[in-house]
Amino acid sequence: MAKPKVYVTRIIPDPGLSIVKENFDVEIHDSMDYPPSREEILEKVKDKDAILCLLTDKIDEKVMDAAPNLKVISTMSVGYDHIDIEAATKRGIYVTNTPGVLTDAVAELTIGLLLAVTRRIVEADQLIRKGEWNKPWSPLFMTGPELKGKTLGIIGLGGIGTAVARKVKGFGMKVIYYSRHRKEDLEKELGIKYVDLEALLKESDFVSLHTALTKDTYHMIGEKELKMMKNTAYLINTARGAVVDTEALIKALKEGWIAGAALDVFEQEPLPPKHPITKLENVVLAPHIGSATIEARTKMAEMSAKNLLYIFQGKMPLSLVNKEVLNIRPLEKIKML
Repeated sequence: MAKPKVYVTRIIPDPGLSIVKENFDVEIHDSMDYPPSREEILEKVKDKDAILCLLTDKIDEKVMDAAPNLKVISTMSVGYDHIDIEAATKRGIYVTNTPGVLTDAVAELTIGLLLAVTRRIVEADQLIRKGEWNKPWSPLFMTGPELKGKTLGIIGLGGIGTAVARKVKGFGMKVIYYSRHRKEDLEKELGIKYVDLEALLKESDFVSLHTALTKDTYHMIGEKELKMMKNTAYLINTARGAVVDTEALIKALKEGWIAGAALDVFEQEPLPPKHPITKLENVVLAPHIGSATIEARTKMAEMSAKNLLYIFQGKMPLSLVNKEVLNIRPLEKIKML
């Protein structure tokens, strides 16, 4: 039996890459740093049974129509807003992702951004590098708020939001949260409180976003929401850039509606060098590095490869996004290995 044909849109870390090479007839875009063009994706998928993609690759109806044999789309990411899930399900195409393995990595970066923006670490570093540290220690020099005793509002209490809640308890912070589903077991375990979105925005000293990007969460933090926040509050976003209205955030930072922000994700990525937000001093910016630990990226690559392998072996993958597809194309009909 011929091996399933797979197109991999980037060179991924081992053991993920080795798993794919050993078990499939594989074609790989020859770069780890840069994604394939739209034209390349449309050309390469024509005879493929599966795609292993990244969040930078738009996999929509046009791509699916170009690949009549397509059975699986495995993304090396937790988020899957770059894939048209409804279109995939209708066509009997399995969509898998990599939740869980990057939880701690993103939670740790969230804490890092929280500390960086409040303690002005980036600003202080630049002050020294520019040769502008021209006065000795003084009472109010480079001061910022402590975390202890402050309120952190978490929007989206999934795996990452929960990990953040656990970690900040060590700082002596009060945690409130807003999520689609109330988690009473976690409220008891972690001593956190469920509130509605408006209350969270008004009460929090820090607001941290951990929600998926959907039609409902697109620009969920806009001008109205930013104006609800304290003028001493900070916004942290390690979720998806489009959860926040960028233009409204820039206005809020310029006009002092909030004290500052720390962002790892943006509506446009890579962020243009001359983007207006790069000119602001009260924001810390990172280039989408939430999962950028060696451990997390290695596990993500391995999980995305195993998701492919399991499905073509007729087994349930480690994570299936569109479970409805099982009724359209049962696993026994997709088995090729």
